[in-house]
Amino acid sequence: MAAWEALGRPLRLGFVGGAAPSAIGPAHLVAARMDGRFAVLAGCFSRDAGKAGAAAAAFGVVPARAYPTVGAMIAGEAGRPDGIEAVAIVTPNDTHHAFASAAMEAGLHVMLDKPVANSTAEAEDLLGLARRQGTVLRLAHAYAGYPMLREARALVEAGRIGALRAVQVEYLGGGLAGAVEALPDARARWRLDPARSGPSLVLGDIGTHAHHLACFVAGEGFAAVSAEVGTLQPGRAVHDYAQLRFRLAGGARGTMTLCQAAAGAENDIQLRLLGSEGQLLWTHARHNELVLAPLDGFRTILPRGHPRLSAAATRAARFRRTGHYEGLHEAFANLYLDFAEAVAARVLGIAPDPLAMEAPDGTAGLEGMRFVAACLDSAARDGAWVAMPSGSG
Repeated sequence: MAAWEALGRPLRLGFVGGAAPSAIGPAHLVAARMDGRFAVLAGCFSRDAGKAGAAAAAFGVVPARAYPTVGAMIAGEAGRPDGIEAVAIVTPNDTHHAFASAAMEAGLHVMLDKPVANSTAEAEDLLGLARRQGTVLRLAHAYAGYPMLREARALVEAGRIGALRAVQVEYLGGGLAGAVEALPDARARWRLDPARSGPSLVLGDIGTHAHHLACFVAGEGFAAVSAEVGTLQPGRAVHDYAQLRFRLAGGARGTMTLCQAAAGAENDIQLRLLGSEGQLLWTHARHNELVLAPLDGFRTILPRGHPRLSAAATRAARFRRTGHYEGLHEAFANLYLDFAEAVAARVLGIAPDPLAMEAPDGTAGLEGMRFVAACLDSAARDGAWVAMPSGSG
């Protein structure tokens, strides 16, 4: 029996952030509620009282449990017999460390939107705190919730494409293709402020996604990177473009292209893994499918929901038949399923379902920050190869 089933009740969840015009906050809300694993009971939604009140109503939180600050929420909920057990933090990057630290110091479990923080030091601190407190820390790299990426990971691990030789990953977005800094709402766009979005917007915002995708499916981390990082839009204060080569710990080579100023792109993501006996190809545009092309055999399109897929992919698929498509909300919800299982196991003091432990955690967050730092170091030295530290802090 899974730990959450043994617990037999929804876990009590509070939100930090998520008020309009946030897009990611509602996505987390839908994911948390989708399978009945969490009851959203409290929140500190915004520093703006009007926005906070509107968000509380939209999230179904009663006024008495809508708090003006994170500290007030932690203190207020600690005094209740039905106080929250976990928080979802969906605020700008520069707040992640402070809010997650406060929550875990109070014994609360944390689902944190990526990136984990704005520096390697902050990431190391959060990972260490989670270990000392015995709290669950999970990171919302939502693409890891897609069934066919979990299938790709299982196929690589099973040796279906032989020895891994090369990885190609691409993440292109068009949100910053124009001069958005000149728009009337530019001052409200915190991503355009390096002090808030971090040392490199493109690396922290989508680069950590691409890095995690490559590592998650390959089953190993980066050993070294050689990077070019900069801007395509003239006069921009934040990075919107990066191109790099990398080497995985097992020796495979890799290339990565990242761009948030790709005119006409719509979250275009592609991951290709080349092995000695074949290759795998996954694209975000057709995320319900995975292409398996063996060296000696037929090119096969594996569909989500097929009964012969791995246990990891089967657990993440909600429709047990092909032809019924699932999307990003379901992928997010799979991360919340894993989060609920890990939290319930801690509450009960029992072992969680092993399949729930593949979800991105604090270690993945630290590796993402090390990736950002190594890329910036390399770019500052005209693309020199920079080794990435190994270990989990």
